[in-house]
Amino acid sequence: MHPAPRALHRAVAAATVALLATAVGCAPQPEQKAAGTPSGSASKSCAKGALATKTSGKLTVATDEPAYEPWFKDDKPANGEGFESAVTYAVARQLGYGRSAVVWQSVPFNKAFAPGVKSFDFDINQVSISPERKKAVDFSSGYYDVRQAVIALKGSKAAKATSVADLKGLKLGAQVGTTSLNYISDVVRPTQEAAVYAKNDQAKSALKNGQVDAIVTDLPTAFYITAAEVTNAKIVGQFENQGGTAEQFGLVLDKGSALTPCVSGAVDALRKDGTLAKIEKQWLSEAVDAPVLK
Repeated sequence: MHPAPRALHRAVAAATVALLATAVGCAPQPEQKAAGTPSGSASKSCAKGALATKTSGKLTVATDEPAYEPWFKDDKPANGEGFESAVTYAVARQLGYGRSAVVWQSVPFNKAFAPGVKSFDFDINQVSISPERKKAVDFSSGYYDVRQAVIALKGSKAAKATSVADLKGLKLGAQVGTTSLNYISDVVRPTQEAAVYAKNDQAKSALKNGQVDAIVTDLPTAFYITAAEVTNAKIVGQFENQGGTAEQFGLVLDKGSALTPCVSGAVDALRKDGTLAKIEKQWLSEAVDAPVLK
């Protein structure tokens, strides 16, 4: 006996609904964004002064000790003077945190971007953004484009170098974990093993004492060292950017931090409105030129 037409229609409709429900349940769901990736909800989580920071209502910022010039002044990150101190407070204001809400802590350079949970909301310490470091931490957008430079004592053989080839036979030194050290090993490829130091202060002492022929630092640091600390030294030259891409310093955050899109947004806004350029002009105005070593 065949079902009546009306009953048949109801049966077909019910079966269709059931099939659709099954298909929807089995359909692949949209992939969720990785933590720390900007999304449509980022603006809600970036509410001014109400971020999910380590301490509610406070912004915890880390840097190394001592805090070198011209990035900081008088080894006092909290005084707002020096390029990176000024950038920190500008980022804080952009995020909705006043000066009194910024809490500083000391974290060694190498530990800032090592794997593991961080005790800070972000670290600012001339840390160059790189694919290798991104495996362990998040970075904000770049807040400064930088080049690496070579420093040698005036009148020395190293001071007469005009090319990368001229550096190959020299004893070179740099701070551990830095892109300065990477430039020695990857670009210069010297015949002598590079001297590696825990701090820039040790590298400067080695240069003054003749333990190395030259040291490599970022260009603004090189200008400060030769102008104020080792005045009988000179900047031999700067390296070209590798791969044609500018090396940039970025703020360091926990891997997958929910703050990353907020902090990057703040840096982007400061670059767009000219604030970063103004801070750079004030604190790094001298670090504009040096011969290029090719």
